[in-house]
This record gives sequence, C-alpha cells and structure tokens, in this order.
Amino acid sequence: MYRPGLNELDAVIAIARRGSFRAAALDLGMSTTTLSNAIGKLEAGLGVRLFHRTTRSVSLTDAGGAFVKQIGPALHDIHGAMETARSRQTTPSGTFRINTFPLAAREILSPLVLEFLRRYPQVHVDLVTEGRLVDIVAEGFDLGVRVADLVPSDMISVSLGRPQRFAVVGSPAYFERHGRPRLPPDLLDYPCIRVRLPDGALYRWHFEKGGRAVQIDVNGPITLDEASLARTAALEGIGLGFFMEQDVRADIEARRLVRVLEDWTPPFGGLCLYYPGRRNASAALKAFIGLARELSGTRGA
Repeated sequence: MYRPGLNELDAVIAIARRGSFRAAALDLGMSTTTLSNAIGKLEAGLGVRLFHRTTRSVSLTDAGGAFVKQIGPALHDIHGAMETARSRQTTPSGTFRINTFPLAAREILSPLVLEFLRRYPQVHVDLVTEGRLVDIVAEGFDLGVRVADLVPSDMISVSLGRPQRFAVVGSPAYFERHGRPRLPPDLLDYPCIRVRLPDGALYRWHFEKGGRAVQIDVNGPITLDEASLARTAALEGIGLGFFMEQDVRADIEARRLVRVLEDWTPPFGGLCLYYPGRRNASAALKAFIGLARELSGTRGA
C-alpha cells in the first residue's frame, strides 16, 4: 500500500491554500518542478487526480477537496505535536520563518535578524517579504513583523521600539517647475505618484496636525505598486512621492529629494513582531523574542 510522506501532504495543503504551484513551492522552499513531481507521485499512488491544472489556474477536484478536508485537521494535530516537542529544546535550531513587508525587513535585518544568526548558528532564518497581510499560522510562519496598527488582535505582540514617519518628497527640479504645497489639500493641484495597495485599492495619503487628520486622494501621471519604483519616479521629477521616511532619508540628506509638509507627518506607532499565543513556543522563537526585547529595551512575558 502506498504511504505518502508528511512533506507530500503538506504540499497538497499548500497548493490548495495558495491556488498556485508556484506560490506553494515558494512557501515550501522548493522548486515548482520538485513540487509538481511530488504531487504527481502522490496522485499516482492514490490512483486519483487531486488537482485540475491549466496554464492559468489550479483547483481541487472533487476527490482532492474531500482529501484536503480529511487530512487538514490531522496535519494540524501532527504539526502541533511537533511544535510541542520542539518547544522542549534547550538550544535553538531548525528553520525559523518570518513574514513581513519589505521596509520592515530592511529595518530589522541588520540589528535583529543577523545578530540572531550570529548568536544561534544552528538556526536557519527564512525571511519572506510581501505587501499583503497574511495569516501567519495558516501559512506556516513562526512570527510576523508589521506596523503596530496592523497586528491582528488575537496575537501576542512585542514592540520593536522604532517609531515610523511618512515623508512627502520631490526632486529639486520638480519644485522649480511646480513650487511647493503649503497644506495637504494643495496636493490636489500637484502631480503626484500614486500607489496601488496589494488589494488593488489606491492609497490615500494620510496627514495629521494638531489633532486634525486629513486624507488626500492625490492625482498624478503614474501609478506604481512598489516603493523602489516610486522612489525612482520621484528622483526623476515625475511627481511628489509619499514614502516611509526610512526609504528616502539618504536622498533627503544628500539633497536629491526635498521634503515638504513635514509638520503634517508626525511619528506614529512603530513596528511590532507578533506570534500566536496558543502555540508552544520553540527554543528559536523564545530566543528571537528575547533578543528583540533586549535590543528594543522592552520587557514582557
């Protein structure tokens, strides 16, 4: 009788969840070819096809849907038992998965992640960056890092002690042509670089001063969905850009970009790491949280 391995079963769940072999392969840390071969072997062993595959989409067959429904709870229990066993380790080891967004990854890489690796060389860190907010439990991450306001309410969070600020910037040549806005509503008369969020919505620029909050739906010649592209457009004088301060600080200091409306962009809640409280924390997770608290000067259970 054919007996599939745990990795093959995890692969089925990952594909069903992501609806894509490519995305599932990235989550599992393997090539798409390896994943496809594993599923092909599993389907051959079971004697049924689990997925409908086309060049554009992947979906469960009836047999696949029933299979996922039955094995899902069992896999959850198996992984829970493995986590319980790992929680009794005294030395951090194994793979440690973190989900965050690109800016936060740049903020925590050197002071936190690389220091963690120096202290615990038996741990392999898998750092995944993406704009969308994911369910870290369902997608197999040990913890996430997000702006405090975006941390799910059912998670335990640890402040990383790094306040954030936005910055409105443009090139010197841009201001020579267009002048400078004095108030946020003035931006409606200025070419700006629009930003599309991961869910497809256009981002509104947020401002606050003296307890007054303003959101501006700016206009402009281009819409982008990645901060580095928007920075390039701003440097080229295409429009004003709205960035996290860390992304353009060096450009401001070098006078490649000029900041405006600074008094309307006060600091707000900084980054937090977060993790599910119901899990038995592995030695690696405990060590990472401890280091984060040590470096940020925070305390907690």
